[in-house]
Amino acid sequence: MTRERAGKRSYTRTDRKRGRYIKARPAGSRPEDIAFDATLRAAAPFQRQRHEEAVNELALQLRKGDLQRKVRVRRTGNLILFVVDASWSMAASERMEATKGAIMSLLVDAYQRRDQVGLVIFQRDRARVALPPTSSVELAQRALKDLPVGGKTPLSNGLLTAWQVIENARRRDTELRPLMIVLTDGAGNVSMTGMPAQEEANRIAGLFEAANLRSIVVNMEHAAFDRGLAQKLATALGGACYNLPELRADTLLSTVKREIDS
Repeated sequence: MTRERAGKRSYTRTDRKRGRYIKARPAGSRPEDIAFDATLRAAAPFQRQRHEEAVNELALQLRKGDLQRKVRVRRTGNLILFVVDASWSMAASERMEATKGAIMSLLVDAYQRRDQVGLVIFQRDRARVALPPTSSVELAQRALKDLPVGGKTPLSNGLLTAWQVIENARRRDTELRPLMIVLTDGAGNVSMTGMPAQEEANRIAGLFEAANLRSIVVNMEHAAFDRGLAQKLATALGGACYNLPELRADTLLSTVKREIDS
């Protein structure tokens, strides 16, 4: 089977017989996609001894343990998923405008690079997928035209919805590299299960760390009132926490691009 997409921004290791050959390793129980150069090097030191013991007159005496399999890498696409607090707990309108601008900028070259961009917003009592993963500028423009703001902060539901979006995308493309960007102050106040909202959010965040999924938190709390909740969320996610002095589309975009290229 071959992939329909071949990304151009990031590298990932692949088990398919496509991609750039970078090194070899013992084939073991998988004698396929053999690296002949590495196999010859592995067998070379034993040729004199093997010829003395050989029952045939083959010029090259190989053993199964000599076989080396190619390790390949190929470029793959990224899924950049924004998860945005759209409640009234912060300047939601400014935050949404900055996010829209960053999404549209990323989509300008997303088609050529085979990247996808998506958006999950959470407010009132639930989260929703405002923009399913796409590389289409036109689709994004329609989806992002009118986004609601206001209400409570269902942070845990936002994280769970993001997890589901990423898992669905990875099932379609196992080599996709997801990156989640959460814009929040980290203060959830709506629970799905009845447990304290902050504890519930941190437990769901642990799924991302356990799965080694890349994520960052952009702290939207004002510095004078920062309770450290965004940093705690980033720690639970296993990612970094950024404090941007001024949230604009260009500052958010540069932060995201640094993470993609790191």
